[in-house]
Amino acid sequence: MNPIHNFCQLTSYLKSQNRRRRIVVVCPHDPHTEYAVRRALAEGFAEFLLVADERYVHRAQIIYNEYPSYVKVFVADDMDMAARKAVELIRSGEADVLMKGIINTDNLLKAVLDKEKGLLPKGRVLTHITLAQIPAYPKFVFFSDSAVIPRPTYEQFRAMITYAVTICHYCGLEEPRVALIHCSEKVNEKFPHTFDYVKLKEDAIKGAFGQMQLDGPMDVKTACDLHSGDIKGISSPVVGNADVLIFPNIEAANTFYKSVSLFARADMAGILQGTVCPVVVTSRSDSSISKYYSLALACITET
Repeated sequence: MNPIHNFCQLTSYLKSQNRRRRIVVVCPHDPHTEYAVRRALAEGFAEFLLVADERYVHRAQIIYNEYPSYVKVFVADDMDMAARKAVELIRSGEADVLMKGIINTDNLLKAVLDKEKGLLPKGRVLTHITLAQIPAYPKFVFFSDSAVIPRPTYEQFRAMITYAVTICHYCGLEEPRVALIHCSEKVNEKFPHTFDYVKLKEDAIKGAFGQMQLDGPMDVKTACDLHSGDIKGISSPVVGNADVLIFPNIEAANTFYKSVSLFARADMAGILQGTVCPVVVTSRSDSSISKYYSLALACITET
C-alpha cells in the first residue's frame, strides 16, 4: 500500500477495503460522538453497537432508525454498566474496537482495566498514541505518551516504540523514523531517560523493533526540520524526517499536544494501545472531527 500521510488518505484507504469494522461505543449521547458515528457509517467503513444509558437511549435509537442494517442498540442502567457491557462485547468477539462517548474516562478505564474481566492482558503496557496532521509538516507525526504514562521506564519506552512502529506499518510506512525527544542531543546523568535512549538505540540496531530507524536524544525541531540538523552537524536518517516522536515524560508530550492543536491548528487523533483491541479515549470536550479521526485511526489498527 502507498504511505498514508493525511486524514483524507486514511479515510480513503478504509473505504477502499470494502468492509465495516465493528465498533462498540459507550454512551454515545453527545453531538460530537454522534457526528463521528454518523460519518463513519456514511463513509462505509464501520458498523456500530451503541451501549446507551437508558436515560438517553432515544438518541441512539435515532441513529439506529437512520442505519438499521449497521447499528445495534443496547440499554444499560447507568454509565458504569454501559462500560462493563461494552467491554463484555469486545471480550465475546462481537466488536473489534471500543470507543468512549460522553462518559468519564475514569469510569470507562475501570471496566477496561478490570483484572478479571477487562481488556489489558497481564504484562502488557497501557499507553496512549496520538496522531497529528500539522499544516507546517508534510506528513503525519505520531507521538507518545501524552495521557497515560507519567515517567516512562525503559520497558515502557520499548512498548511505546513497538506500538508506534506497528501503527506506522499499518499506515504503509515501511521504515518509520523514530526520534527520542530531549531538550538537547547530549546524554546527561541529570536526565536518566537519556541513558534509556542509549539502550533503546542498541535494541533498534539488534532488530528489536523490526524495520525502522531510531535516533536520539534530539529536540523536536531537529527531529522535524532538516535545516536545524544541518546547522548542528547532525547526520541521521531521522533528522528532519521523523514519523514518530517519543517524549521523555507526560508533561512534555501533553504540552506538545496542546501547543500544536492550539497554535498550529493541527488535526489530532488518539487511541490507547496495549489492550486487546484499539480503544478510542478522546476528551469529552474534543471536537467532532477529532473523535471521527480517532475512530478512523483505531479502525486502521484493527486487523
